[in-house]
Amino acid sequence: MSWEKCCWRTRRTRAALNSSSARNAPAGSGPAARVLGVDVGNKRVGVAKADPLRMFAQPVGTFDPNTALERIRLIHESDGVETVVVGWPLTEKGSEGPATRMVNTYVRRIRKAVPGVHIVRLDERYTSEEARDRLRTSRSGVPVDTIAAGIILQEYLDRN
Repeated sequence: MSWEKCCWRTRRTRAALNSSSARNAPAGSGPAARVLGVDVGNKRVGVAKADPLRMFAQPVGTFDPNTALERIRLIHESDGVETVVVGWPLTEKGSEGPATRMVNTYVRRIRKAVPGVHIVRLDERYTSEEARDRLRTSRSGVPVDTIAAGIILQEYLDRN
C-alpha cells in the first residue's frame, strides 16, 4: 500500500460523501478549488493539499517559509485554493502563547500571498507526535512537517 493510502486514508460513510458541496457541484462546473493544510514551524513549513473531491490529504512537501509561500501561491494559480487550514499550536491547557503569535505572523503572510483565501486555524496539539509515530511505522522518509500538515488537513476534511 502506498504511503498516502496508508497514512491518510480514512473511512467515510455514503452520507458524508454526499453532504459536501464540493462533491455536489453542478455538472460541467469543473473541479472544486483546493483546500491546503499548513504546519508552520520555526524553520520549516509543511504543506499538504486535498484531492479534488476533498476526501484525502496528499503531501506536498516541507519547505523554508518563503518557499512554502511561493508553493502555496503556485498551487492557488494552477488549481485554485479556497481554504488554507493552518495548524494552531495551542498550549496543553488550550491557551495561546509564543508559538501561536509566530503562526499568526505567518498567516498574515499567507493572506498577502493569496488574497481572498479563507484561513482556518485548527488546534494542532499532538499532531507532531502523531506524525512522528506514523513516520516510525511507515518508514517512508517523508519529513515530519509534511505529515503533520496532512494530519491537520485530514482532520479538517473529516469534520467538513
